[in-house]
Amino acid sequence: MKTVITGGAGFIGSHLVDLLLTKDHHISIIDNFSTGRLSNLSHVENKVEICEADLSKNGDWELIVKEADYVFHLASLADIVPSIENPELYYHSNVTSTLNVLQACSKKVAKFIYAASSSCYGIPNKYPTPESCLIDPQYPYALTKYLGEEISMHWAKVYSLPVISTRFFNVFGTRSRTSGTYGAVFGVFLAQKLASRPLTIVGDGNQKRDFTYVTDVCKGLMLAAFSKYTHQIFNIGSGEPQSINYLAKLIGGDVTYIPKRPGEPDCTHADISKAIAMLSYSPSISFELGVKLVLEDIDYWSEAPVWTPNSIQEATKSWFKHLKGYNESIK
Repeated sequence: MKTVITGGAGFIGSHLVDLLLTKDHHISIIDNFSTGRLSNLSHVENKVEICEADLSKNGDWELIVKEADYVFHLASLADIVPSIENPELYYHSNVTSTLNVLQACSKKVAKFIYAASSSCYGIPNKYPTPESCLIDPQYPYALTKYLGEEISMHWAKVYSLPVISTRFFNVFGTRSRTSGTYGAVFGVFLAQKLASRPLTIVGDGNQKRDFTYVTDVCKGLMLAAFSKYTHQIFNIGSGEPQSINYLAKLIGGDVTYIPKRPGEPDCTHADISKAIAMLSYSPSISFELGVKLVLEDIDYWSEAPVWTPNSIQEATKSWFKHLKGYNESIK
């Protein structure tokens, strides 16, 4: 089977490569390496084809997609603050690129799997949150990921393309991103721990996140691809939210608290009953084991930036500037 993984040099993508190689897939990776790392593939580079390309622009990469039986579209830009400061870049990366990949797919493709985001729910009005919940993106990253999903599902409807969208909840694990942008809590905490600095907890730390270990997410992607279903959307999470305070306790070290941010929910909690019923999806890595595995590989984050309350305040100025006023105006 010929399989294309866009963003295959990234955090989730490289783990998906590992999983699908065990199923004898012939894998082609398309990545622009803006956040992905070639080192994530060093252990398999002689087993895969790697193409460096910008999916927002036409190119030879389209021929690779055209020959694919399965396409996993994981490539995208993440993070909140950069999306607020440069929404056009995020639109091209997350929307235009999705359209281009869909256009490149041939009619022989067995399944197109879109990697969506639970950020589309915004601040949910129901917990656990089902796929039918109100869509309410709070910032451009969330919006562009949702627009990519909408385009994918529209292509399924109009062009009979076999599409499944998977909405990820708070993925964590080894090889997660270490770039300079202030973002995911694991990368922030791990770099701080390595530097013997206090862990910066947002708000009171009682907020909960549906942390899902990366190999469980990849299992969900594979089950969706090989399933008989199409034109479907599935939440992929753990279904067991954990508090940030508990995460800090497991990582260990001193903590300090910084102001709560606008546009963030107090809880993310995936309703995974649909994925369980239709895909036989079952998360197998507990939160505690997942944190243990990450800590065993903590040196991976040795070059990540070490954030302090002051540098975080400076980096998130635009976050507060743009989102605080809107959220106050609708109260």
